Amino acid sequence: MNHAPPPARLGFLYPGHAAEDDYPLMGSMIEPPAQVTLIHTEFLEDAHTVEALSEMGSLHRLTEGAEKLAGSEIESVMWTSTSASFVLGLDGIRQQIDTLEKILGVPASTTAMAFARAVKAIGAKRVAIAATYPEEVAQRFWEFLDHFEIDVVHLSSRGIVTAAEVGTLERKEVIDFALANARQDADALLIPDTALHSAAWLTDLERAIGQPVLTANQVSFWEALRLCGKLKPQKSLGHLFEQMPED
Repeated sequence: MNHAPPPARLGFLYPGHAAEDDYPLMGSMIEPPAQVTLIHTEFLEDAHTVEALSEMGSLHRLTEGAEKLAGSEIESVMWTSTSASFVLGLDGIRQQIDTLEKILGVPASTTAMAFARAVKAIGAKRVAIAATYPEEVAQRFWEFLDHFEIDVVHLSSRGIVTAAEVGTLERKEVIDFALANARQDADALLIPDTALHSAAWLTDLERAIGQPVLTANQVSFWEALRLCGKLKPQKSLGHLFEQMPED
């Protein structure tokens, strides 16, 4: 008798409230459905500034969140803020990952690292970026990708200061934003804010621009599955999820 594999048990640390409902939605969209445990982390200020994001992604904040996940039997954990990891640089990201792994005893990563891995997974060399952030923060995402020899051919910064405002953008606005910033000389479009809803519209986004789209919540969920060894091809979650995982 064939027995279905047990569902993945995934943990996510998410700062504040904006588009966190993408995670249980994606959990229900895959086969078999995943068990999603999401903890909201605290911060002093909802602002896309280097100072506020550095505090949001501090080891103190991550430790507080991780301790709330203790005993939840998760198999991997993600710090799901792109900007509150890449603003700290590679050394800061490594400290975030090490902290989560030491507290929870499971593989950990961040959304920023998930982007770097996802770009490689789909074989993209040149990317365009549609960032909701102010220009200074968007520029730091470009600099982060440069560490992985990812060529950025276009960078847009929409200039939205708060995650709460980003979370209010609806389907048409997100698709229009993607269309305005897709480039024919890019292999993929990156939309790097976990405050932006995207899970329900991934197929629509890719159909609209005619190339792979990587969004922050999408790559975070993909990375969580990859970390616990339960990543396999899925439908309706974009080109990234259609790939066979590497051995």
